[in-house]
Amino acid sequence: MIKLNHFLEGIKDANISFITGVPDSLLKDICGYIADNSDKFEHIIATNEGSAVGLAIGNYLATSNVPLVYMQNSGLGNIINPITSLADPQVYGIPMVLMIGWRGEIDINGNQLKDEPQHKKQGQITLSQLEILDIPYLIIDHNTRKINKVLKDMVLSAKERSGPIALVVRKKTFENYKYKRTIQKIKLPSREEVINEVLLHIPKKSPVISTTGVASRELYEIRDKLNLSHDSDFLTVGGMGHASQIASGIAISSSDRKVFCIDGDGATLMHMGSLAINADQNNLIHILINNCAHDSVGGQPTKGEFLNFSKIAKEFGYRYCFKVDQLDEIGAILDEGLAKEGSLFIEILCMPGFRSDLGRPNKSPKENKKSLIKFLKK
Repeated sequence: MIKLNHFLEGIKDANISFITGVPDSLLKDICGYIADNSDKFEHIIATNEGSAVGLAIGNYLATSNVPLVYMQNSGLGNIINPITSLADPQVYGIPMVLMIGWRGEIDINGNQLKDEPQHKKQGQITLSQLEILDIPYLIIDHNTRKINKVLKDMVLSAKERSGPIALVVRKKTFENYKYKRTIQKIKLPSREEVINEVLLHIPKKSPVISTTGVASRELYEIRDKLNLSHDSDFLTVGGMGHASQIASGIAISSSDRKVFCIDGDGATLMHMGSLAINADQNNLIHILINNCAHDSVGGQPTKGEFLNFSKIAKEFGYRYCFKVDQLDEIGAILDEGLAKEGSLFIEILCMPGFRSDLGRPNKSPKENKKSLIKFLKK
């Protein structure tokens, strides 16, 4: 496996002084190590991958040094616009190194490694996407040696072509590392406790759209614990940041029922403009669970610690907005919101982290879809 300190030494030797990106579970070890050692270079955790490319472009313009942008391969969709219309050699010609975690990777024999369902298609087309974008790439794994030379060569190639170049990372490439996050000192509930409390107040006819990552897994297990059906839930297992718009799409066409969205701080920040549309839906109840972290991919911080999402939601036009940090406050607000007409936004503060034995849904996305469609037709 590649030693994390060797990788950072290689970054320094390659004269990379700026790193940005969105944390990824496959890259969580190196992302965590970078976050804990960012005094050696400038490091910004971006709100989405396209924004990370924008930051990298700005840094290059100011320093003439090649930046590093990290992401999961699902983030390729978010970078297509700034990569093709700005960074490409035929436009501005901005050199940068893209470090991409290859979820759903294809092994050397052409077989796809088992992964979560949302990574199946993305894993199959990752290299093809890079080829279509005309981005040269190099695949690395735990057997890769001389990472210092690899990084120097990547930077040189990016400069020579005046454009992006990609480092595609296979699973278990880097040694293990635990991010040294700072746990909040005040006592807050866990996200699982919050979701459990929310479910106790959701009407049976209301659909629930949950954001990607751990939140959807916890929702699924809590349903089982409470002997409740999963038919009303849509688990947004991929497409980070889009759960609230899916909920709004349902709300627009189901005006006779309240529609719930269980969201996260990192996901909301990724596509915050969606709040402007959500606010118009009188039957939408948008619950943002804020633990100030990218919890599902290693616990790196978001900007959630420094923002008041409830005030932001109010400015976007939500009718009713609240911010709470106690479980016993949630029920009364939900009951009041259910009795009124108008979009409701609740920011609920919670602790980062989740159970190590947390399971995963045993229904496929297609089964989930069919059950929800049937539920919504009732």
